[in-house]
Amino acid sequence: MGEYDRSPGGGGRATGPREPVLPPSLRGLLGIVASVAALVVLVLGATYAGDREPPGPTDARIFAAVDGVGAPWRHVAVATDFLGEPVGAVLLVTALVTGCLLLRHPRAAVFLVTGSGLTVGTTALLKPVVGRTIHGDNLSFPSGHTAFLTALALMVSLLAADRLGLGRAAGTSLVCAAGLVAGAVMGWAQVALGSHYATDTLGGCCTALAVLPVSAWLVDRTGDRLALRRAAGPAGPEDERRVDAGGQRLR
Repeated sequence: MGEYDRSPGGGGRATGPREPVLPPSLRGLLGIVASVAALVVLVLGATYAGDREPPGPTDARIFAAVDGVGAPWRHVAVATDFLGEPVGAVLLVTALVTGCLLLRHPRAAVFLVTGSGLTVGTTALLKPVVGRTIHGDNLSFPSGHTAFLTALALMVSLLAADRLGLGRAAGTSLVCAAGLVAGAVMGWAQVALGSHYATDTLGGCCTALAVLPVSAWLVDRTGDRLALRRAAGPAGPEDERRVDAGGQRLR
């Protein structure tokens, strides 16, 4: 997967991959971001655990200000919401995966599928644990739509930061800005359509920020191991020889 460093002794044997989906320069800062985001999800989840309607004062004020927007903004909200629906999400991920494969970056394609799946799966697991509801018995925390679009923006920006060769500060700024903008846009759409409270969308955004760095690390670690195993190739005749207990050589 990706490009490889050559062994210093020549011979052309690959010694390791050079296209991680999580650039080494960003790992430290994004690890801190992921930890803070996970803490925010934990605090919000504990605060709103088991909450039924009506919402708290902050959510009520934001809900009153944004809910029920008219045309043309309602059309924008509906279109944005579609990106987080199953059909829209599959189309979006498929298009991005196809682009990665055309660019010959299969690890990025795996990352897009794995990252979005783990993020949405995490929100699905958290919802019944937290137990917050909206409009009756509809579980609302954290917002899966917001988590998905935030995760997608984070993944695309991570790949872009690597391609552009951005340093630690610039790369981390790009990734965090892309995730926050995507989360804010989908969060606005969810509140405007009355599907979630504002704190649900904040929880969704932070869920993506917490899960994505871990997903990237897992994809890189697995990809590195598979790449090194493939680079080593099948064992040669000398590697196949073994010595038995009686000192006889076996092939």
